[in-house]
Amino acid sequence: MTAEPVTTGTGVPPRPGYDARLDPDLLARLRADAAAITARYPDPRSGLLPMLHLVQSVDGYVSRDGVLFCAEQLGLTPAEVSAVATFYTQYKRHPNGTYTVGVCTNTLCAVMGGDAIFDELSEHLGVGHDETTEDGAITLERVECNAACDYAPVVMVNWEFFDNQTPETATALADDLRAGRPVAPTRGAASVCTFKQMSRVLAGFPDGRADEGGVAGEPTLAGLRVARERGWTAPQPETAHEAPAAGGTTTGEPEAGEPGSSAEREPATPSDTTESPHPGDPGRGKGEAR
Repeated sequence: MTAEPVTTGTGVPPRPGYDARLDPDLLARLRADAAAITARYPDPRSGLLPMLHLVQSVDGYVSRDGVLFCAEQLGLTPAEVSAVATFYTQYKRHPNGTYTVGVCTNTLCAVMGGDAIFDELSEHLGVGHDETTEDGAITLERVECNAACDYAPVVMVNWEFFDNQTPETATALADDLRAGRPVAPTRGAASVCTFKQMSRVLAGFPDGRADEGGVAGEPTLAGLRVARERGWTAPQPETAHEAPAAGGTTTGEPEAGEPGSSAEREPATPSDTTESPHPGDPGRGKGEAR
């Protein structure tokens, strides 16, 4: 005796992918979001990056079903979608934690204590790079430069900044996240959303938090403040309509045939006087091979 195939209610077996497992209302919303993404671009395939974030907001990672969905929506093959999803580190190919805790260990953050922070968090949480705690709360990562060198060492939680961290403050932050206590980034948004919620934002669907937080902080503006105090200004670029000096060009180089140009150089080597059998390539003499 064999089991009867599962059907959709119309007598047609469901195809693999989201159609077979997502709630119909959720699937309808997902398709509407995908259509909104493709409508942003003249060529639909240009929407692949945000659409990968979109499917990641559903599953918490780029699942097989997510790859098939992107391929179907954009007219690509699953192999083409997977090639992109495996290239960028923000796309996860296995279930991610509720929070991605990324410790910058690039040059400046590392020498300011980033390596020590990562090592302490790794021991405290019992996980290594790109591994998730047993409770599913935190995925720990070493990350490259977060463009926040003026606040080094920096830790990011779902790409929100936590500046000037120490091993002690970083472990306290991780404990708060695992306990479900609210945490506030140093700059930017007033709160931290989940990995799925941030993935939806990265897909191009704002969550209303973009205007939260203040302007650039003192470390970022220190150079500007010093320049203003000392009256420093940037050099003015030369304008394109300025007339060149006599016997020269706007770049200061002599015109062809003018004194000092290559046209005035006297023959100095046999190749200068030997007729080339390669028109347009005078550097190749007779019998000379590439």
